[in-house]
Amino acid sequence: MILVTGADGFIGSHLVETLVRSGKQVRAFVLYNSFNSWGWLDQCSDDVKGKFEIFSGDIRDPNGVRSAMKGCESVLHLAALIAIPYSYHSPDTYIDTNIKGTLNVLQAAKDLNIKRVIVTSTSEVYGTAKFVPITEDHPLQGQSPYSASKIGADQLAMSFYHSFETPVTIIRPFNTYGPRQSARAIIPTIITQIAQGKKKIKLGSVHPTRDFNYVSDTVRGFLKILDSNQSIGEVINIGSNFEVSVGETVQLISEIMKTEITIESDDARIRPSGSEVERLWASNEKAKNLVGWAPEYGGKDGFKRGLAETIQWFTNPKNLSSYKSDIYNI
Repeated sequence: MILVTGADGFIGSHLVETLVRSGKQVRAFVLYNSFNSWGWLDQCSDDVKGKFEIFSGDIRDPNGVRSAMKGCESVLHLAALIAIPYSYHSPDTYIDTNIKGTLNVLQAAKDLNIKRVIVTSTSEVYGTAKFVPITEDHPLQGQSPYSASKIGADQLAMSFYHSFETPVTIIRPFNTYGPRQSARAIIPTIITQIAQGKKKIKLGSVHPTRDFNYVSDTVRGFLKILDSNQSIGEVINIGSNFEVSVGETVQLISEIMKTEITIESDDARIRPSGSEVERLWASNEKAKNLVGWAPEYGGKDGFKRGLAETIQWFTNPKNLSSYKSDIYNI
C-alpha cells in the first residue's frame, strides 16, 4: 500500500491516477472538509474511480497522519501550502502545515518502519540562482516564508535519515504545470484570462526565468525515485533543463491560442523585490544518472507540447468554469 498525502491537489491527483494505472494499491490522504470534497480526485479519470482508498484528515494532526500510514509500505508526501503571496500574511500556517506536517509524516514513518518516504520539496528553496544550471549542491535561500518553510521541512527530512536511518528521499521538482493547476500559478493565470476573452492580461513581473516541468514528467520522477533504492538519503532535482522567461511564456501561449494580447502590470501580483526569485534553471544530471529519469517534455519543443496539452484542458468549458479568472488568486 502506498500513501499519497496531498492527493486531492494538482500533482497529487495525477500521481494517484498513475499509481493506480500501474497496479499499485493506493491510499489517498485528502484534507478533511465538511463538503466531503476529495479535491481533484472528485474529477479523476473513469478508469481509476473507485480503485483507491480515501483517508480524510489533516496533515497537521499527528494521530491522523499515523493512522493513515498504518499498513503502508511507502509514503509519497505532497501535502503542503504552496502559494507564495499567501505566505506573506499567513506564515504561521506554513510552519504548521509544511514543517510540522512533514515532522508528523517522518515521526510516524520512523515508528512504523515505513520502507520508503519521499518528501516533496520545491525549486523555490534555491532562491535566485547563484549559478546555472542549478545542481542539488546549490545554496538554499529562504526568499519567502513559503520557501523558508520548505527548507525547514527538507532539513527535518534529512535529519531523520541521518539520525534514525529513516529511508527518506527528497524530490525537488522545478515549476510543474499542466491540467488542474491552481490559477495562482503563472501558466493557468495566462491561459484562463485569454480563454475568457481578455485582450489585456494582468500579470506581475515578466522578466524572471523559470524551468517549467510538465506534470506527467514530475509524476514519472516520483515513480523512478520510488523504484530506486539508490535514491535513499538523496536530494534529487526534477527539471527540464530549459530556461524560459515569463514574458516568453506569455508569447508562446498567445501564439498557441492564436490571440494577440497586451500585458498589463498589476502591482498586487508583484512580489517584494527581495523575495522575487529572478532565475531558475535546473540541472537534471543527478536524476538521469541515479534513477534514470529524463523529461519527455524537455526543451522548447517539449515545452510547447506541454503548453498545448494544458491549453486544451483549460479551454474545455467544463474545466474553465472551475476557475475565477476575473480575480487575483493568491
